[in-house]
Amino acid sequence: MSPPNAPSDEVEVAQLLVSPVHRYSGRPAEGPSTDPVGRLVRQAEVRRHLGVVGDRYFAQAAHHDASVTVMAAESLPLDINPDVDLRQMRRNILLRGIDIDAYIGWAVELDSGGGPLILAVNRAARPCAWMDTVIGPGAQRALRGKGGVRCTPLSDGVLRVGRASFCVVKQSISRVNKVAGPHS
Repeated sequence: MSPPNAPSDEVEVAQLLVSPVHRYSGRPAEGPSTDPVGRLVRQAEVRRHLGVVGDRYFAQAAHHDASVTVMAAESLPLDINPDVDLRQMRRNILLRGIDIDAYIGWAVELDSGGGPLILAVNRAARPCAWMDTVIGPGAQRALRGKGGVRCTPLSDGVLRVGRASFCVVKQSISRVNKVAGPHS
C-alpha cells in the first residue's frame, strides 16, 4: 500500500476543540446537552496513547484507538450551515489544506511549532444523526465519507492554531504498531 499523494508540506490547524463532556447522547430530537467548558482553544496538549488532555476521550480504554479526531476544513457542510465548526462536529482538530480522510491506514506527522506529533490514522469518524439536528437537514448525508478520522497519538506534543508542517510517516499503521507496540 502506498500513501496518498502528500500535499505541500504545509497545512493549517484551523481550529482545536477540547471538550470534557459528551454533548450528543440520547435522541437528537431532545437536543444536545450543555457543554459549559467545551470550547475552541488556541493550543492543545496531546499525550501518547492517551489523547487530548482535558478531552472526554482522554485515557479512556474504550477509545484507545480513537482518542483524537481530525477533520478537513474543506469537508465542513458550509452549504447547509455557513457557521458550522468543531463545536457542532465534535472533532478535536480541524485541518485546512489536506484531505485527511485519504490517510486511513497511515501515520502522519503534524508540527505547529511545539514539536512533531505523530498520529496513527486508524479509521473513519462516521457522522451520526445528530448532524442533521445541530448543523441542519442533510448534514449527515453530506458528511458521509468525509466526516474525519479517528486517531491514536504515537507521540506527545502540543498543537497550536496556525500554520503546521504535515508529512506521512513512510510506514502503514500495522507496521508502526508492530514496531512501536501499543504501549512502548
